[in-house]
Amino acid sequence: MRASLLHPDKVKSIENREVTMGIETIFAHVSCSDLETSTAWYEKLFGKAPTRKPMDGLVEWQFTESAEVQLFEDKKHAGTSTLTLGVLPLEPERKRLLSAGLDPQEIEQAKHFFIMRMRDPDGNLVVMASARRT
Repeated sequence: MRASLLHPDKVKSIENREVTMGIETIFAHVSCSDLETSTAWYEKLFGKAPTRKPMDGLVEWQFTESAEVQLFEDKKHAGTSTLTLGVLPLEPERKRLLSAGLDPQEIEQAKHFFIMRMRDPDGNLVVMASARRT
């Protein structure tokens, strides 16, 4: 049996070296039941309107050349997404979210970082992670 079939995440090239996927951009995807309601909530979360609306039922926020979030209206899967965002530092961000009318939980300390959790209108989990609390 070929090695690539035994380890689907690793593929051997002709020279028998491991070849990894050349990822350039990652789109985080969140499903929602009502695009208008969720877009308003995520505008508060991100502090800005969507960057683009590429098709019906989809809006996108672009943060860097390689970091984007897609919000897609999909009633069947709404509430099942988890979005983790790296944010520095967390305390000022928590204050901003509270003043925007959102409800972030208290900041929790993990082993080597801090996290703060919250839920969007559909119950999707949004986690902010940071190496710094303040």
